[in-house]
Amino acid sequence: MKHITRVTLFLTGCLLIFGILSCNNTSKNTDTSSTATTGKDSLQNYVDQRIAIYETVKLTTNLNGLTTNERKILPLLIQAAQIMDNLFWKQAYPQRDSLLSTIKNEKTKSFVMINYGPWDRLNGDKPFVAGIGPKPAGASFYPLNMTKEALEKSAVTDKYGLYSVIKGDSSGRLISVPYNALFASELQEASNLLKQAALFAEDPGFKKYLTLRADALVTDNYTASDYAWLDMKTNTLDIIIGPIENYEDKLFNARASFEAYVLVKDKAWSKRLEKYVSMLPQLQQGLPVEAKYKKERPGTDSELNAYDVVYYAGDCNAGSKTIAVNLPNDEVIQQKKGTRRSQLKNAMKAKFDKILMPIAKELIDKDQLQYLNFDAFFANVMFHEVAHGLGIKKTITGKGFVKEALQEQYSWLEEGKADVLGLYMVTGLLKKGELDGDIKQFYTTYMAGILRSVRFGAASAHGKANMQCFNFFKENGAFIRNENGTYKVDFTKFEQAMNKLSRLIITLQGNGDKAAVEKTQKEKAVITTELQQDLDKLTKKGIPVDIIFEQGVDVLGVH
Repeated sequence: MKHITRVTLFLTGCLLIFGILSCNNTSKNTDTSSTATTGKDSLQNYVDQRIAIYETVKLTTNLNGLTTNERKILPLLIQAAQIMDNLFWKQAYPQRDSLLSTIKNEKTKSFVMINYGPWDRLNGDKPFVAGIGPKPAGASFYPLNMTKEALEKSAVTDKYGLYSVIKGDSSGRLISVPYNALFASELQEASNLLKQAALFAEDPGFKKYLTLRADALVTDNYTASDYAWLDMKTNTLDIIIGPIENYEDKLFNARASFEAYVLVKDKAWSKRLEKYVSMLPQLQQGLPVEAKYKKERPGTDSELNAYDVVYYAGDCNAGSKTIAVNLPNDEVIQQKKGTRRSQLKNAMKAKFDKILMPIAKELIDKDQLQYLNFDAFFANVMFHEVAHGLGIKKTITGKGFVKEALQEQYSWLEEGKADVLGLYMVTGLLKKGELDGDIKQFYTTYMAGILRSVRFGAASAHGKANMQCFNFFKENGAFIRNENGTYKVDFTKFEQAMNKLSRLIITLQGNGDKAAVEKTQKEKAVITTELQQDLDKLTKKGIPVDIIFEQGVDVLGVH
């Protein structure tokens, strides 16, 4: 099927989107908190309610420690990030401008911009513009009417390529088009900006990375730049840029989406975190799972750093905002070299203050509120990212890497693994005296974190992961729900449930049993009616679900 680049929208009728006519479709969604209908007024009411779930946060940091050259670099990095933002729009919803031109209401326009399209990312991708049908599982990575079987049976050589899209040629035959050809002009412009930045870079490692990443953008060969990025040790500025995560491809979880983070390192906080990566092999051996599932040795030549993020773009800015990053995703690089775990401290603090604490005051037992604190939240999030390096990368059943075996079921289960193994790490380090604090602080803050993240909904990998964790912990008595609708942690059973869930997830991954994972998702990664009622209380109280950003050179005061 030919790629359609132009569409005509009739907001009171039908929408020609991604090349297929869709009339009066409604999204299949299990979320019961709100129901959008085809009436214009009800859709507007829906948007008015849903846009209020976001709290605006200004992304700033202390720039006094930057050199003159670093101040020149920042605007160049932000410009390159903005190109990634535009490229993600082309992947997620290429008809942005034509859609916006038909919408008169400013709140609806803003909500489209927040969601990178007309589907509510934090409510199961529910459509909120009249005439819009369900969101295509493959976004614009594949022809809309293409089945999984059609691609699998085709002659395409990179069926599941990270850096290509699948199109239909004039004869209807499926072909692959690489990103560096499809987005050649935009990627060349971003590459030039990174090379300009490299000219000003004083840190040798950062200069090398910028140069190699610039080359990678126009060749689709990112390996050398990934290694260079991991080799950087003394840089103050950083940029994570390119096609990276697979979340947007819900058909195969194969193709990467464009995104960028512009970062300023907090060297004092980073210094405090240095020791933990070296402990990964020991923690791997202690995992509560059969020996055959923990034979792999995690890489330790990596860094654990804290940053202030000053710009989000593309995939990481869509839906729930990332507050920590664990990259690169390449399993070979992870095993040989490790990963860099970047904690986005200012964004994390904003979520703690504006979202997690207000949630806790409504839903956590009043006698346990004393255990909530930011250091525990920071550690839980940090060790979530570190825990991506634990467990198993290759199946023990000959099905290749776990990611290849589980395909679209991989991301949510991997996030669930990182959640529970992060808590496992916290527990182990506390017992060894390597981490300060009371286990009650970490467990209670973790419980509040689950209640925060389940609000991201079923369309989010993180949302699914936390739904599974909530239901599993509930079934195992890790917490009780008081008569007044608050939750009280049973600290002993919490640890027991943590170990049981760790064992379950690693076993599912190691077996590479996609059908079993899909069954688990359908049974456990769901929001019960009772939990939804409790979450609805938060909405009625006006507690935000997530944050959006006021960001850029004007906010930072650099030009």
